[in-house]
Amino acid sequence: MIGPHSALPSPLAGEGGAKRRERGEGGAKRRERGRARGEGSSGGFTLIELVITLAILGVLASIAVPVAQVTVQRAKEHELRQALRDIRSALDAYKTAWDDGSIRRNAAGPSTGWPPNLAVLVDGVENQRSPKRTKIYFLRRLPRDPMHPDPDMPAEQTWGKRAYASEPTEPQEGDDVFDVYSRSTTKGLNGVAYNKW
Repeated sequence: MIGPHSALPSPLAGEGGAKRRERGEGGAKRRERGRARGEGSSGGFTLIELVITLAILGVLASIAVPVAQVTVQRAKEHELRQALRDIRSALDAYKTAWDDGSIRRNAAGPSTGWPPNLAVLVDGVENQRSPKRTKIYFLRRLPRDPMHPDPDMPAEQTWGKRAYASEPTEPQEGDDVFDVYSRSTTKGLNGVAYNKW
């Protein structure tokens, strides 16, 4: 009888245990032979695993590329909106200054009160109401049209310009600059062509 503190017999003890030991040793020898021949787990990837991995990476890449393109386009559209807002605000400020007599009314220049070109907004004009004749500046720098393909072209030439006398549906350049627009006919993410913004 086995008491609570007596040693338990080893499962490998006795005649049955000897057979189990032989089987255990035989299994170990078989595993060693399999490794020597390249069988069993070698720690590398199988061809199926590599093909599946490449397929998953391909699907992820096909999703990521369009998302990246939309992100770049959205950033350029934001830049276009900001540039149009800045230039149009400067044009309005010029017209307001002309209306209140801060800008000299030149007989040779346009009589509409809009600037003759976009460069005037950056170069400034003499303030007629100032005793020191200081200049009024409307823009620090003229932004470029971010949709224009030529990065070497001067900023003023990247924009389409509409004169005050021209129709809104068919903008034409003239003696003054009433509005600006992008020359790009590409449609934006909102479905409207950039030259209609």
